[in-house]
Amino acid sequence: MHFDILTIFPEYFHSPLKVGLLGKAIEQGLVKINLINIRDYAQDKHRLTDDRPFGGGEGMVMKPEPIYYALEALKVTPPSPYIILLGPRGRVLNHQVAQELAQKDRLILICGRYEGVDERIKKHCVHEELSIGDYVLFGGEVAALVIIEVVSRLVPGVLGHPDSARKDSFSHHLLKHPQYTRPRVFKGWSVPEVLLSGDHKAVERFRRQESLKETLKWRPDLLQKASLSSEDKAFLKGLGWRETDAKDHDKDISSPDPSSSNQS
Repeated sequence: MHFDILTIFPEYFHSPLKVGLLGKAIEQGLVKINLINIRDYAQDKHRLTDDRPFGGGEGMVMKPEPIYYALEALKVTPPSPYIILLGPRGRVLNHQVAQELAQKDRLILICGRYEGVDERIKKHCVHEELSIGDYVLFGGEVAALVIIEVVSRLVPGVLGHPDSARKDSFSHHLLKHPQYTRPRVFKGWSVPEVLLSGDHKAVERFRRQESLKETLKWRPDLLQKASLSSEDKAFLKGLGWRETDAKDHDKDISSPDPSSSNQS
């Protein structure tokens, strides 16, 4: 997987890309990162990347020329890139979107700043705009790191265990079950006995039920999309769940206010 990151702060990425499994994946060549300073493609001697908005208003807007010429330079080199503008008006990143992006050979991520990017870039130069949530950030660099991580986890060979990504939260529209490790007892808090039983079927049943319980408690909307067996449904109904609950939950969620969305 190849990522090209367009940013006015390439140094922002130096430390995060060197640590953990992502750092190892980059060292092994499983993930490739190319940092591009947008200022290098500015068309004036002052290397300006922003200007005042037409029509007035607060703040500054990122100019189209540096981003356009940076994209043109990148597109010369194969493979053909899928270009994403990080901003508040696009679809929101989730596990399914990450799976879609992981099927691409190469992603270009444009990090917005200030009041945003000139609209002509979005209309004529990118495939889509993508957001990581309904909140405000200083810029798209944080969002770019999030996308790099969630997509890289899905690249074969990046995770130590091949089943890790398959069993992640959201991979089956369910939150992951709670995890425990040594010691067996800490401050009087004990690990559930079933996890120490050695009965693999009982452990799997316990984890499945805990996953269902966590999802019902924190993200009941996900249950509408989850593949639930008759045993799953019986367990959930024992907790007070109704099959109509998820649909009702979705109806109760109001549309997000774009003005409160992030710069990512």
